[in-house]
Amino acid sequence: MLQPKIVEACFPEPVGAMSRIALIGNFLPRRCGVATFTTHIHDALCARYPDLATDVYAMDDGLGSYSYPPAVVSTIEQQKVAAYLQTAEMIARRGSDLIWIQHEFGIFGGPAGEHLLTLLEQVDVPVIITLHTVLSDPSREQRAVMDRLLGRASLVIVMAERARAILCETYGAKGDRITVVPHGVPARAYQDPRHMRQMLRQEERPTIMTFGLLAADKGIETMIRAMPAIVAHCPSAIYRIVGATHPHVLAHEGEAYREGLQALACSLGVAGHLRWDNRFLDEPELLDQIACADIYVTPYRNSAQITSGTLSYAAGLGKPIVSTPYVHAQELLADGRGCLVPFDDATLMAEAIVGLFQDAAKRDSMRDVIYRHSRDAVWTNVVSRILEVARERVFVPVSDDQLPIELSEPFDCIAA
Repeated sequence: MLQPKIVEACFPEPVGAMSRIALIGNFLPRRCGVATFTTHIHDALCARYPDLATDVYAMDDGLGSYSYPPAVVSTIEQQKVAAYLQTAEMIARRGSDLIWIQHEFGIFGGPAGEHLLTLLEQVDVPVIITLHTVLSDPSREQRAVMDRLLGRASLVIVMAERARAILCETYGAKGDRITVVPHGVPARAYQDPRHMRQMLRQEERPTIMTFGLLAADKGIETMIRAMPAIVAHCPSAIYRIVGATHPHVLAHEGEAYREGLQALACSLGVAGHLRWDNRFLDEPELLDQIACADIYVTPYRNSAQITSGTLSYAAGLGKPIVSTPYVHAQELLADGRGCLVPFDDATLMAEAIVGLFQDAAKRDSMRDVIYRHSRDAVWTNVVSRILEVARERVFVPVSDDQLPIELSEPFDCIAA
């Protein structure tokens, strides 16, 4: 079988004037998607640009005492304005040349996260903002904060073309300040699911999987309702739901949602075909678990979801994917790279999954196409692209002899 190899872009180093970056966002071991994303950005920066200092300022939600690594130079108490002012002073004192913010509504304090603006008003360096959510119908407060953030940012990164369109159409943002860069994926070679299940001593059964922090918007009940039809055609199929309940959900509702899903499975007679792993896995173990899956599913219910790290990871590991048509899935799985089914439609979800189980050639084709497509989203390629855009648009005017930047090899190169 052809094994696509990992190909990394060959971009120039950051400009000499850029020697230190202040990276603001959630950070591991805090358990959320933004924390994982920010941690990967930090690690990729360190790997790709070892001479570029990266200071992490981690958002503190007050829900736990996190044991942060040395990369975190300070934390920012989410609801305390003084913490944002102190952070601004520290960024200036440490001589940062660039601030890179991972933005999501809900992780910054004040109405719609406006405390972040207090910090940005106190510093006079370029700002990159990665938007993890772009709202097409924001509240008045959300719109006011986003307008000010867009006005302050030298460069805005989004992970979907639709997000760029919303920023231009809804917010009147300048298109030349917006760049679309895909969500990062691990630099990991494709591994055969049967081989991985054997290595990890898992059941040798057709395996469907969803992973991520469990919450009601994940639509797991749709997949559970699809299981009777799937089992009717594939009697040995199992569905693995991997991931702890979201900390905020757990704090307010306990395990009520998970228990409701388990009760639903019992009522439908498919509880024996579900495998629950109620843990927040470290990345190596998580990637092993994904590699064991024959089919990956994201049955999410939010049509406006601009990005999904779980979807990106499944693509990066070459999984045939069945998904509801939220924004990120529509773009990533276009042109035969996956199967899209309507929201909350268990019947069509089951038909798509059964069809893939019964058509090995289609499964293999989908695997190869999505894996090749995801190579340009390896984390080091993502940070290289973003810093190169920053070099071009923020720090150094582009001249004819600087562009285009050539890659050492095409991203979709494969080798036997």
